[in-house]
Amino acid sequence: MARHNANKQTSPAKKAPAASADVKPRAPESRPSPTNEQIARRAYEIFLARGGTHGSSEQDWFQAERELRLGRQ
Repeated sequence: MARHNANKQTSPAKKAPAASADVKPRAPESRPSPTNEQIARRAYEIFLARGGTHGSSEQDWFQAERELRLGRQ
């Protein structure tokens, strides 16, 4: 016996809502974010400049990240 699926409806493919005309695309950042490798390298330079004393690794990391984001070293 064959089954009849006449009552079963297939739903049309859903489309993503259209973008509103009021929404403006974000402008790309002028400078890409530094990579973890770049931050780590700069933090190590800061560590060496402090004389290689331990205990300030987080401060070194944050300083390195801040300097690289601002484009200075």
